[in-house]
Amino acid sequence: MGDYVKINALGEDALFPAYVAAPSSQARAAIIVIPEIFGVNAGIRQKCDILAAAGYLAVAPDIFWRFAPGVELNPDIEAELQEAFGYFGQYDADDGVRDIEAVIQAIRSGLSNHAPLEKVGCVGYCLGGRLAYMAAARTDISASVGYYGVMIDQMLNESHAIANPLMLHIPTADHLVGPEAQAVIHAGLGNHPKVTLHDYDSLDHGFAAEMGNRRNAEGAELADGRTAAFFAKHLG
Repeated sequence: MGDYVKINALGEDALFPAYVAAPSSQARAAIIVIPEIFGVNAGIRQKCDILAAAGYLAVAPDIFWRFAPGVELNPDIEAELQEAFGYFGQYDADDGVRDIEAVIQAIRSGLSNHAPLEKVGCVGYCLGGRLAYMAAARTDISASVGYYGVMIDQMLNESHAIANPLMLHIPTADHLVGPEAQAVIHAGLGNHPKVTLHDYDSLDHGFAAEMGNRRNAEGAELADGRTAAFFAKHLG
């Protein structure tokens, strides 16, 4: 079980919350867990707890803190799904990257009562997958992983700035990232020396959710195993 801390927003006189799960001994590195459009819900907290059990300091920032602080939604409930899409429409991803940068700085200077950690990775899902890509292009984060990131095909002009390793998990039946967008991503990133792409045949958006109707256990275990090996290699 983790706890919540407050992090200083960059360039704003404000604090925003983040869920933090810590290992029982000194952390090997830190991983920022970037939520989907459903907030820091039980599934995201569970992902943090799993990473903490593997030895990482896991930090999940509340990305909607400016207009829907503390929201937790269930994608299997239609009204909450539609509420989440509304928040996505309000959200400024540029603000999101600044918030990720704020978390990176907080971790490297010593987050709350935790020792400073220089190696910081991130893993994001859906909107968080897009932010993981943007963080790889716009920050000095040590390693990034994106699951079914949305709108990455529209941001490939930033790929030249990716300096540290990035892995993207792409379900081929993603109803939010269609075949044309997937083809653009493969064409734009397939030969990038810092980028690894993994396709998941016939799987849909959200297949690696920790709980709920979207989860595909076999696909999630495969992708999560690849993510674990990626972070072990690049973060330690």
